[in-house]
Amino acid sequence: MDSTRVEKIKSMPEYKELVQKRSSFGWTLTIVMLVMYYSFILVIAFNKELLGASLSGGVTTVGIPVGVLIIVISFVLTGIYTKRANGEFDDLTNKIKAEIAKEESK
Repeated sequence: MDSTRVEKIKSMPEYKELVQKRSSFGWTLTIVMLVMYYSFILVIAFNKELLGASLSGGVTTVGIPVGVLIIVISFVLTGIYTKRANGEFDDLTNKIKAEIAKEESK
């Protein structure tokens, strides 16, 4: 790809919108995941009794389902990102490609 094509793409409003939306959404999901994970670690560090408490008097503690929930939520967040990337972000990318192709065919 030559530098003039790159500059054309960078100057397109659709490209700027794509970069802004993708970046914002990615950071939002990253922050959600980091807050959950580090909250879990902080609870382990400062309140072991909370996660070490038995659920029903047996050997399963509160920490096990909480840990599993964090793993499940990470998969759900990945699915949410993938769905949006395959929808809205791909649509914007295709608009950019179509616009560049139209300009180059002139």
